[in-house]
Amino acid sequence: MAFSQIRLKVLPGVRCLADKLVQVKVEGLAPHKPVELRSRLVDDKGVVFKASARYKADESGLVDVSSAPSLGGSYTGVEPMGLLWAMAPETPHRKLVKKNVLSPTLVEIAAHNGDTGELLASQTNEREYMTDGMRRIPVRDGRVRGVLFIPPGKGPFPGVVDLYTFGGGLGEQRASLLATKGFVVLALAYYGYQDLPKNPKRLDLEYLEEASNYLQNHSEVEGPGIGVISMSHSGALGLSMASFLPGITATVCINGCNANTVIPLHYKDIVIPPLQPLMKNTQMTESGIADIRTVMPDPTLEQNRASLIPIERARSHFLFAVSEDDHNWTSALFAKQAAELLESHGKESFQVVSYPNAGHLLEVPYMPLCPSGFHAAIGSAVVFGGQPKAHSEAQLDLWERVQEFFKRHLNDTGTH
Repeated sequence: MAFSQIRLKVLPGVRCLADKLVQVKVEGLAPHKPVELRSRLVDDKGVVFKASARYKADESGLVDVSSAPSLGGSYTGVEPMGLLWAMAPETPHRKLVKKNVLSPTLVEIAAHNGDTGELLASQTNEREYMTDGMRRIPVRDGRVRGVLFIPPGKGPFPGVVDLYTFGGGLGEQRASLLATKGFVVLALAYYGYQDLPKNPKRLDLEYLEEASNYLQNHSEVEGPGIGVISMSHSGALGLSMASFLPGITATVCINGCNANTVIPLHYKDIVIPPLQPLMKNTQMTESGIADIRTVMPDPTLEQNRASLIPIERARSHFLFAVSEDDHNWTSALFAKQAAELLESHGKESFQVVSYPNAGHLLEVPYMPLCPSGFHAAIGSAVVFGGQPKAHSEAQLDLWERVQEFFKRHLNDTGTH
């Protein structure tokens, strides 16, 4: 069969938002011939991520990944987006990094002859983080450092503060994609970015208060309340904002802790000490990576209670999302304790959503699972847990829930 007749198509088009599903088709193959599809991207740190899957053309010489099963490779079965979520880094313990959201993530998808390995056709899927007319505005306002994303169209819009994971710097992926859904989102750095301290001895809630006030008072932000989304270490910061600061009406905490960890948290004359880890509880996997799942002690024990975030004070709605295979810490237990505390104070404005077989870092849709990676507080690679397919399904489900949660509660003044 002539090379020129074989076409690889990415539908509805090669350019799309990074959270969108695409349909990959290969046309013009010989009937029933084996074909291998390979995907490849290079992230913003130069790390190569790859996946592959083996298919068999139907009687008309077509492979449609949205309906045909993979017969082997990085995943099996019918998985329309398997070529993305099943990607793994060539360098171990690396998480996919997207620093510059002004440029798309380029995913090369190639069809190879299943017998000879010869390249038959290829296409590049350009996965964008910004829509036309969206604004990305670097923020240096008083002490506040971050980036503001404003959707196109006529505002004002609901406002959300996006706090990323421990490790310093700024994550803009989730913030930019959330802004495409009609929210003004402040991706907020809290250390290790520009002139913010690199290794802070304390974290000040006043800094987060300044950021919250900045967003609440922004002309493009519709009040009266704003939302907060946090993950991992920043979970306690998000919970603290809801507990101490006015105007936080919707708080999403993804695999966070209900106690402060790592660094003391100060607010006016209040100091919330960090929960002290029990490093002797570290276990090593067969491949020699640290598993720190049980290193953080129970924060509700008498000797640890000073580290608990007093969320019973909050007037916010809460969405706690937890991964049952989180190996960073026992996030399912922490969320259960948080829910019990709210319940014991007569509060019903929370929900806990739990994902079996998902790992620690629940990101935006189609981001590959990071099963292990460098942990800034430990100083080495640790296990993060999760199984790729279940993790991907969790990310998809959570993404929809987050949007729905913010849409419902950011125009709702009747919190209790």
